[in-house]
Amino acid sequence: MAKFLITGGAGFIGSHLVESLLADGHQITIFDDFNDYYDPNIKWRNIRHVKPDIEVIEGDIRDAVLVERTFAKGKFDIVVHLAARAGVRPSISDPKLYFTTNIDGTFNLLDACRYHGVGQFVLASSSSVYGVNKKVPFAESDALERTISPYAATKLACEQICSNYSNLFGIKSTCLRFFTVFGPRQRPDLAIAKFTNRILNDQAIPKFGDGSTARDYTYIEDIIQGVRGAINYDQTPFEIFNLGGSATTTLSEMISVIEAELDKKAIINQMADQPGDVPRTYADIAKSKELLGYDPQTPFRAGIKKYVQWIKENDYA
Repeated sequence: MAKFLITGGAGFIGSHLVESLLADGHQITIFDDFNDYYDPNIKWRNIRHVKPDIEVIEGDIRDAVLVERTFAKGKFDIVVHLAARAGVRPSISDPKLYFTTNIDGTFNLLDACRYHGVGQFVLASSSSVYGVNKKVPFAESDALERTISPYAATKLACEQICSNYSNLFGIKSTCLRFFTVFGPRQRPDLAIAKFTNRILNDQAIPKFGDGSTARDYTYIEDIIQGVRGAINYDQTPFEIFNLGGSATTTLSEMISVIEAELDKKAIINQMADQPGDVPRTYADIAKSKELLGYDPQTPFRAGIKKYVQWIKENDYA
């Protein structure tokens, strides 16, 4: 069994990964700052059922001293780095916060891995690094020439830092480009969670543009299967993998599916196109299938059905 440090471990994806790893008997330490980007009580609720079985460190990855102390004490085998300032749109209004948190924080963690002999690092990257890529589906080998948000730029920079530390210091690094993850415990600011909540509560939903923007939505259980595959991957010292559903759904289609599952029509607040949003995302997952055994099982409509059922059963809306 391995000792894991999971940054952002109380968040949406992190809390699901913690559950999965605990089920296999691994030792888990969570490092999370429980910031006010959304209600921190949501994060505490995400992990309350596993809290007796894990160590929780409340802190900021920008705090190099705390990161150093955590590594000195923890003697970790693997770091799964999920912590980040998230969101394309907020990064436009406060880019400095995103650059300092995402880039400096990732550097602090990798440097601690270097000095404390942690041999494996898994990074949560993002499909946003593809920017306005005209070729679809997006493949890991595509040239990345034009990110269009500070958030995307930070994720691309973090991938490069991982490559540096793998090459220079032998830290086996795997970067995972997540494509629009959804499901139980999804962050309340994300579209599916926000729209579901507002439709249920008879509140208008913001619809940006003409509804033709498209996303490759990926159900949380499939993402966790991909992350576990990356943790087990040992063939090369550095790799980048797409984790997506390998299908696209337009904004208008997404709203229609949620309406159908809720059996309730949305009140639409029509908005202009949003700066920083890419027109579409679409993952080529051939590499992940071959090397990680990644095999997503939940199509978008089935995932929304599961999500709506969970919302109703757990009163998260």
